Amino acid sequence: MSTFVLVHGAWHTGDLFEPVAQPIRDAGHSVHCPTVAGNNPGDPRTTGLDVAITSIIDYIESNDLNDVILLGHSYGGMVITGVADQILGRLQRLIYWNAFVPNNGECLNDMVPPHYVALFDAVSAESPDNSVMLPFPIWREAFINDGSAELAQSAFDRLNAHPYATFTDPISLSMNPAEMQIPKSYINCTEDTALPQSLGWHPRLSEKLGLFRLVQVSGSHELCFSNPASLAVAIMDAGQA
Repeated sequence: MSTFVLVHGAWHTGDLFEPVAQPIRDAGHSVHCPTVAGNNPGDPRTTGLDVAITSIIDYIESNDLNDVILLGHSYGGMVITGVADQILGRLQRLIYWNAFVPNNGECLNDMVPPHYVALFDAVSAESPDNSVMLPFPIWREAFINDGSAELAQSAFDRLNAHPYATFTDPISLSMNPAEMQIPKSYINCTEDTALPQSLGWHPRLSEKLGLFRLVQVSGSHELCFSNPASLAVAIMDAGQA
């Protein structure tokens, strides 16, 4: 059986992955859902990308995890790429679920459309701690478009402000993801419109992995809320040897 570490995206915490983790555990696997530094309630929202990456490295090392199947969702792709660059020997496979795939020197904002950057800049400028929150209309229409209005609201109510520095900090890598000697998978939700289709996740970002396994599943960017069981199956398919 395998060991999965699921790294959440912006505005989320690890607890929000628990409905996805349970079916994977029921299949006999070990699943960890840590919260990235800067995303715990009460964490300073001045956290930068390096600290966020280090927090997951510390989690894996302090729990002495090896042969890890490491998944990152959305912003979590930035984090797992940085983790892999530093402790590749502890990892068995990388899985990017509609996630950003950075090359050395890129930041998350380099991979989103200009209107998102302008929105994030404006929101963070009005925040006392340089944090950003996603406006509900964008969340409802573009992120969780496959859920009911009630689900969209209840999920949104569980989100928290995100440290904007993790979007603007460039990542420092010794090698780009395509050069990393580790199996990689990309899960693409086919109804994901969190990014506009003209600047979509797959194949624009997935192809930066070089050789990778593609797993496609119906659903939105927030399938962890709208159909966690379906996402769990996709993760297990993506994680197979």
